[in-house]
Amino acid sequence: MQIQATDKTTLTWSGDTLAVGLFVGGVTVTGELAELDEKLAGTIKELIAETDFDGKAGNNVVTRVGGDTPVRKIMLVGLGETDHFKLDTVRLAGSAIARLAKSQRSKSLAISLPIFDNNPALTAQAITEGVTLALYEDRRFKSEPEEHPLKLESVELLELGNQDAAITKAQQICDGVIFAKELVAAPANSLTSVTLANAVEAMATEHGLELEILEKEDCEKLGMGAYLGVAQASDIPPKFIHLTYKPDGTPRRKLAIVGKGVTFDSGGLNLKPSGSGIETMKMDMGGAGATFGAAKAIAQLKPDVEVHFISAATENMISGHAMHPGDILTASNGKTIEVNNTDAEGRLTLADALVFTEKLGVDAIVDLATLTGACVIALGDDIAGLWSTDDLLAEQLKTASEIGGEKIWQMPLEDKYFEGMKSEIADMTNVGPRQGGSITAALFLKQFIQETPWAHIDIAGTAWADKESGVNNAGATGFPVRTLVNWVCS
Repeated sequence: MQIQATDKTTLTWSGDTLAVGLFVGGVTVTGELAELDEKLAGTIKELIAETDFDGKAGNNVVTRVGGDTPVRKIMLVGLGETDHFKLDTVRLAGSAIARLAKSQRSKSLAISLPIFDNNPALTAQAITEGVTLALYEDRRFKSEPEEHPLKLESVELLELGNQDAAITKAQQICDGVIFAKELVAAPANSLTSVTLANAVEAMATEHGLELEILEKEDCEKLGMGAYLGVAQASDIPPKFIHLTYKPDGTPRRKLAIVGKGVTFDSGGLNLKPSGSGIETMKMDMGGAGATFGAAKAIAQLKPDVEVHFISAATENMISGHAMHPGDILTASNGKTIEVNNTDAEGRLTLADALVFTEKLGVDAIVDLATLTGACVIALGDDIAGLWSTDDLLAEQLKTASEIGGEKIWQMPLEDKYFEGMKSEIADMTNVGPRQGGSITAALFLKQFIQETPWAHIDIAGTAWADKESGVNNAGATGFPVRTLVNWVCS
């Protein structure tokens, strides 16, 4: 499928399906829309009248055009209120149009949407992201071919001029999002710490990134007792993955992204019961998936920023070697942790990963993890939680998420709440009181950062979608690859 921007208008384009975006209050057939309606033998007026199309977001209609006209089908897509017009409005409209075009078996498609903020390049990028991600389907584990394969061959973005660079950028970002999706969606018998390391190695070779993989013995020498405590029950060896992108010349800044990489979480001896969602725990490495998805995009975009991508990969299993509730682990910064719940394992792996990362001397660290059900209770499935020790870093991430169309909400780092994680026999426990569980989890991670500006993003609700949502189909979302890429490239 080829996507290109063009100077053509709705009046000069000819082909299979023409999609036009309209705002609430803007569905009156006047001006250019009236000219187009006349050219299409009054089809637009009829479509609006017969379907009560009103321009509200999600109100999308399509019909075949009769007679001898240059367009076979016309599609009207609601953009909502003009006061609420955002870049993500364009992205979501692109995804809605793509899905509708696929269902209509269209071969050629033209999209006419308003230009966001007088910026044709940003508009073309957002539409391309919406179209590309909406049409992506993971069929790696299906034995039968797709019943209705995609017939769409070309997509033209009307009245945007030549935007090849913006379209290429969008496709490179989508490469990263899709890589993340495929890592997260792969089942635990396919994606282990070993095969994750192999997949990252192949990607690093393809895109010229530096790769260091620390084996269990290397981690032991570094004193990573928290990470290895989680890993010790598994028959599959842990892999501590450190991937680095370095630009040509002197980097403008040095950043790090750390992703939780628990490839399957059984809960350990605090076993997750049936009905708890244990069957979805292949996605507990959603942080690692997004980390390496961002790496794939950034390697292609080539910003003048050095970026380190890190994940302490393992699975959390049950065996005669498993850590027990009540065990005390010593992290690589010397802090001791009383394990009062083996199902709070992600923060243990992140503890040693954060200590390792800070020693790299970067300017800022962002970690991301499917960390707490408490965050889902607080913010639902569409919004990730953000905690940060640095206001500037938090604002950068919020701006990046707004551009990327991935919602995050800053939560408080209430130091007083850490009192609930004090241990009588160690420096801390790994779980605090039930109240404020996502906050105490962030405060736990904070103990493993000394001075570097740091942010934690809890993606427990956003890494996976049970049904089609926005630009994503059901399944792994690749959240927050777009946000991370925007942050690094800002």
